[in-house]
Amino acid sequence: MPLMKIDMIKGRNEDEIKEILDISYQVMLEAFHAPEGDRYQIVTQHESFEMQILDTGLGFERTNQVIVFSLTTRPRTSEEKQNFYSQLVKELEDQLGIKPEDVMINLTVNSDEDWSFGFGRAQFLTGEL
Repeated sequence: MPLMKIDMIKGRNEDEIKEILDISYQVMLEAFHAPEGDRYQIVTQHESFEMQILDTGLGFERTNQVIVFSLTTRPRTSEEKQNFYSQLVKELEDQLGIKPEDVMINLTVNSDEDWSFGFGRAQFLTGEL
């Protein structure tokens, strides 16, 4: 059920974007114990001047390959969150060579009443889900 928005600088090809989507989906399923088919991902590509993603004073530099993952999700444990962060970075590096310092992740927590999957109904509240 997490809604995953992925922001990146233009220049990646279709296959690489699909791989980023597949990797992040699989990691999310495992880390958050989500059901198969619970896939809501949106990619937005930006001109390089439209993204300023600094290191918050941590002492590393990002490249033009930076990716920002923003997830809106139900509450998760600290362990689940940390597992998601570390596994996502590991798999992106292992499978696509994306540097760990080029991956930023943000989670925003909401509750069941905050979701409507269609038809103007809150399916978690109506019992449809």
